[in-house]
Amino acid sequence: MKWGIRSLLAALLVMLAPMRAHAVDGFALEGGWEEGNHPTDDAFRLGGALVWDWGVKWLPFHNWYLGGQWEASFSYWDGSRGRTGTGSLADFGITPVFRIQTDTPVAGIYPFLEGAIGAHLFTETELGDRKFGINYSFGDHLGGGIRFGERGQYEINYRFQHLSHLLGSPNDGINFHLIRLGYHW
Repeated sequence: MKWGIRSLLAALLVMLAPMRAHAVDGFALEGGWEEGNHPTDDAFRLGGALVWDWGVKWLPFHNWYLGGQWEASFSYWDGSRGRTGTGSLADFGITPVFRIQTDTPVAGIYPFLEGAIGAHLFTETELGDRKFGINYSFGDHLGGGIRFGERGQYEINYRFQHLSHLLGSPNDGINFHLIRLGYHW
């Protein structure tokens, strides 16, 4: 287990290395609920993220382009009902997020679609009846939203996120529906 944590920390440092040295470009707050069909699939989640915009415009097409941002996130999960294991945990993550976006407003808003795969570290290996097996996981998400305001500084978006690992069992994984509110300066 010690080697796994060291490997995850080394991977996080490698991913953080290309970040620009200046301060964060924004932050986001999020809340969400677990998606599932099991009677004890009732976890909810609250958290936040610091955001570093990459400042790139890849594959421009008219007013659209592929851009992105780094997100360093923290969230608290609570799955207290129907549990046999740990009822809550904290999740720390680092994620490169790719966005198809525009820098020209459409009807006063800046719509975007996004996708990502990042690394996550959990404080526990269980949440209720779910057994993750290890303390780290991959988190991938797809989502979309809008930025608005005079400079597009405000943001609201929806994400569907799946977290699991590829290292054997147990690996119950977990899915969340998330609503995020953000601000970019």
